[in-house]
Amino acid sequence: MGNKKYSKEELRHMAPVEIRRLIRAGEIDEPTCGMADGYAQGNLVILPKEYAYDFLLYAQRNPKPCPILEVSDAGSRNFVQMGEDSDIARDFPRYRIYEYGKMTGEYTDVSSFWRDDFVSFLIGCSFSFEADLLENNVPVRQIEEGRNVPMYDTSIPCQPAGVFHGNMVVSMRPIPSGLIPKAVQITAAMARVHGAPVHIGNPAEIGIKDINAPDYGEAVTIRPGEIPVFWACGVTPQNAVIQSKLPFVITHAPGHMFITDVRNADLKY
Repeated sequence: MGNKKYSKEELRHMAPVEIRRLIRAGEIDEPTCGMADGYAQGNLVILPKEYAYDFLLYAQRNPKPCPILEVSDAGSRNFVQMGEDSDIARDFPRYRIYEYGKMTGEYTDVSSFWRDDFVSFLIGCSFSFEADLLENNVPVRQIEEGRNVPMYDTSIPCQPAGVFHGNMVVSMRPIPSGLIPKAVQITAAMARVHGAPVHIGNPAEIGIKDINAPDYGEAVTIRPGEIPVFWACGVTPQNAVIQSKLPFVITHAPGHMFITDVRNADLKY
């Protein structure tokens, strides 16, 4: 379906609640990068209550890729702290369903799959620190090029917990070499949305074979004098879900986030 009515600039200045209503109405199903400027965005994992403690422990042991912003009550479809009027089953532009480690479908609405034993986890997203980067004249290439952020599977292991295990997923932004210290400083202040980079430079050192062929999202231009900088990514839990082969899990589609009512500045430590 996609967004047919609103420009990137209009979406950038819209209030979070307005964008969530457009998503819920089916008018937006595209990546949320650059929308509701200044407001935090979040990744999603929905799973049966019997696995919720294992996942909470997994996130606690891996805070860089899995910084938890909120956990719902069992059966609730509302993130009460991050989006007062929210509907978890309809307020992400796209969802993915995994069954026994296989993705079995992508949807814009998962209401028909909802169960009373579902627990939903909202996980910090690196989109949230991009406004600060831009305000400090650090370029964010996927916003410039109107693309979804490139994300990659890596060889960086996460700490296992219960049924969950797997390697870290990272997002990448090419940064001019002279601006890398500023980018590190800005993002380090936002640990609740992945914080400082986990790797700078040679992608092969973290198991990435081709920087121009991301595992999720879209490739972006790396210009002369720019260095690829990698941040922990909230798609990491999807990798853990695939590895763990749980019977049924719902996640967001990479890049298609929940836009919260909380300002990025309020997530700084």
